[in-house]
Amino acid sequence: MNLHEYQGKELLAGFGVKIQKGLVANNLEEAISAYETVVSDSGNPVAVVKAQIHAGGRGKGGGVKLVKNQDELKEHAANILGMMLKTPQTPGGLNGPGKLVRKILIAEDSYAPDFDACKEYYMSIMLDRERKQNVIIYSTEGGMNIEEVAEETPHLVHKEHVHPTLGLQAYQARKIAFNLGLSGAAFKDMTQFVKKLYKAFIGTDASLFEINPVIKNANDEIIAVDTKVTLDNNSLFRHPELAALRDTDEEDPTEVEAKAVGLNFINLEGNVGCMVNGAGLAMATMDIIKLSGGAPANFLDVGGTADAARVEHAFRIILRDPEVKAILINIFGGIVRCDRVAQGVVDAYRNIGNIKVPIIVRLQGTNAEIAKELIDKSGLEVRSAILLQEAADLVQEVLA
Repeated sequence: MNLHEYQGKELLAGFGVKIQKGLVANNLEEAISAYETVVSDSGNPVAVVKAQIHAGGRGKGGGVKLVKNQDELKEHAANILGMMLKTPQTPGGLNGPGKLVRKILIAEDSYAPDFDACKEYYMSIMLDRERKQNVIIYSTEGGMNIEEVAEETPHLVHKEHVHPTLGLQAYQARKIAFNLGLSGAAFKDMTQFVKKLYKAFIGTDASLFEINPVIKNANDEIIAVDTKVTLDNNSLFRHPELAALRDTDEEDPTEVEAKAVGLNFINLEGNVGCMVNGAGLAMATMDIIKLSGGAPANFLDVGGTADAARVEHAFRIILRDPEVKAILINIFGGIVRCDRVAQGVVDAYRNIGNIKVPIIVRLQGTNAEIAKELIDKSGLEVRSAILLQEAADLVQEVLA
């Protein structure tokens, strides 16, 4: 689950991490009030207006503006609120539709009082699956696209792996500060910054913390100026207060709808809709579709307790995608009974009506014979398969 920048900063502040302070606004009136409060607290009329969407590169799309007075604040806040912001990370990139900006963050000027005395760094924490350890990635080249830095100047990107049992050691925090070229008060502040950041990462069961940039200001303070936080969905049951931060407006509406009815669904860009039970079988089904010349249009796991109603709902979600040219239903009847799935297919066909997309069904396991009989007697134009390869061959046939 992704968080907005302002939510991520509030989370970090709760663990003692120094952040760029600010207030979120949903409309122009709130933005003016937030600006007045921010400049009053900081004693500096300069502030930053930041669009709040779940995507990076907001500045490149005009979603981040520096303002020096209330008139500039009104102008930029009015322009950013309600805009369709396009960045390299929004759907379709700079040529896509962009994302609607519903909130803005009015933040203090963290580079005051001396911009030239400030230095930007990059820092992130994530899981290194190969090493089976969390890793802190950091660089002196903050405020830039870290992928480009890694490609063009890889020696400027450092990694510090953290043992899962021992945790982050004090010498590792000092090593990071040293590699960033810090000394004196800034060195000490960076070591504390790293420790608190890692504590926040572990304490929230996050899968990603990215701070770009982290800055050292003229007073040798280390501050998180931008924050990207992704939480592990599987751990949210332990953090109901964090689960409440979810912004469904930033998510794919189809995926939100699917989750509400108990479906595990992810939109993809292919032409073959998939309906499967079990994540492993779903991945194998997607592979076989690719090998047969098609491309999966979605990942859809109906789960182990799927009934006819849920299957019908899954059907409707898949058919909503205009790019879908065929549907492959691949169910192994273990916990879920094949006849329930078959009844859902029949009900969907009858209730939706006029389905022109070819449907291939492979049902194996509990009550598979009853399921086949249900489909055969329904009179529906459904192609059945026994083996997975047979299903793949049928997919190739209908797409030809």
